[in-house]
Amino acid sequence: MFTRLRTLLMINVLACQSGLEVCCMLLTSQISGLVIDLDGLFKGRLCCFPKDPLEDVETWSESVDKLLGCKAGQIAFREFLKSEYSEENILFWLACEEYKKIKTIPEMISSANRIYSEFVQTEAPRQINIDCTTRENITKNISKPTLTSFDTAQKLIYSLMARDCYPRFLKSDIYQGLLRRNDST
Repeated sequence: MFTRLRTLLMINVLACQSGLEVCCMLLTSQISGLVIDLDGLFKGRLCCFPKDPLEDVETWSESVDKLLGCKAGQIAFREFLKSEYSEENILFWLACEEYKKIKTIPEMISSANRIYSEFVQTEAPRQINIDCTTRENITKNISKPTLTSFDTAQKLIYSLMARDCYPRFLKSDIYQGLLRRNDST
């Protein structure tokens, strides 16, 4: 258990140094059976968030949009999806959100090819579950990508997460633990 704690702390420190938003309060909830307030212990020095990232944890149950609209919510949902072996869904959805912000054509081509090879192409390392027609359309057009190249696939994955994964997340130990932690503060 302490090895897991040490690993999670190291991940948090590295994430903070890299500018990634991982919060020790969220990591605390992942360490089952160990009651320790890392934020109190480290006086917030390990947190990258300007405010308590779990302040809005109760609003995550209002909609999948509220959950995905919050960085801490994305992290918690990703941890849950990882436990269900479907982390590729949120990773693809997040990659598509970033892709839509691209301003230059060379960057768009590079990013489109990365998303395609990581998530869309048959036998991709993190292949998402989409219908053959959508996969074929993306494959056919990948040589000339646009900002909307992945929209249909992203909508399918969003629907899958909203319909199947999100309700299970709300009942999960991860979310319930975050709610309990939030209620106790």
